[in-house]
Amino acid sequence: MTETIIELRGVSKRFGPSYDAAARLTRDIASRFGRAPKSETVHAVDCVDLAVARGEVVGLVGESGCGKSTLGRMVAGIMPPSDGEILFKGRDIASLPPDAAKDAKLKVQMIFQDPYASLNPRLRVADIVGEAPRIHGMIPPGQFDSYLDEQLQRAGLDPVFKRRYPHQFSGGQRQRIGIARALAVQPEFLVCDEAVAALDVSIQAQILNLFMDLRRDLNLTYLFISHDLGVVEHLSDRVLIMYLGRIVESAPSEEIFGRPNHPYTQALLAEVPRIEARKRRFTAIKGEIPSPMAPPTGCHFHPRCPHAMPRCAAEAPALKEIAPGHKSACHLNDANM
Repeated sequence: MTETIIELRGVSKRFGPSYDAAARLTRDIASRFGRAPKSETVHAVDCVDLAVARGEVVGLVGESGCGKSTLGRMVAGIMPPSDGEILFKGRDIASLPPDAAKDAKLKVQMIFQDPYASLNPRLRVADIVGEAPRIHGMIPPGQFDSYLDEQLQRAGLDPVFKRRYPHQFSGGQRQRIGIARALAVQPEFLVCDEAVAALDVSIQAQILNLFMDLRRDLNLTYLFISHDLGVVEHLSDRVLIMYLGRIVESAPSEEIFGRPNHPYTQALLAEVPRIEARKRRFTAIKGEIPSPMAPPTGCHFHPRCPHAMPRCAAEAPALKEIAPGHKSACHLNDANM
């Protein structure tokens, strides 16, 4: 069996305001008089289970604000979950000894969406890429320059530019610097958060080809977060569809794009521009995505779903297997089974 490199068990993330002593006292007094303020907690990710096998490319798709980036940042160890466990090779990262936890976090790196904002403008490329492996003792004595040159060349950059600053590069080159920085600590798992969204289409193709080459050469595993269904279809082995913090469908890429099951997935794919549908008028999914501060009861998609029934508003559907390797969270499947 293929090794599971990352596993999430019941992972949730909530964001709430931080109150000083005066604000807490005001809230307590208001509560005693029956005037408690409305909850300001954002439910970004809601009880997600996920397992990623070594060498797999998993695409994560959903509308803006659905919690994709938050989920990616938890996988990369940038922020802790509010509930649940994140396991690296079967071991809960939160319960590991400090040295083992550090090593596990180094093996999972993140490539960010905006290459203009994710690089320190005051550091030269040599420091941006080489600082982390040098601090963690990954570079043999006297081999810093050769190690750095290898990382830059692997990401498609000429080492002659390593003394330059980020503002002296184009957007595509900056994204390659971010990739080199992630590769420099010898990771096994990369979280790519909209890694090509800010680039021109021609540059997108180059970066996507680079990701595939790195996967082959270094046996990397990816969680590829994107709203571009065309990119996800081209790159991913398996696709997860996320809506308002929950995974609503999971299946191999060809299954998702050939036989979508969940009404939300069907609505997303129906509006993908295709050459054969050039005379068709495209329409957005009806309604607005609800606020994560007050998510709907039951199925989060039911206020916008054309097939909604009373059960949908009262009961949250479980993510169940409807075919080998294909899971969906929809009450309509119970009627068809």
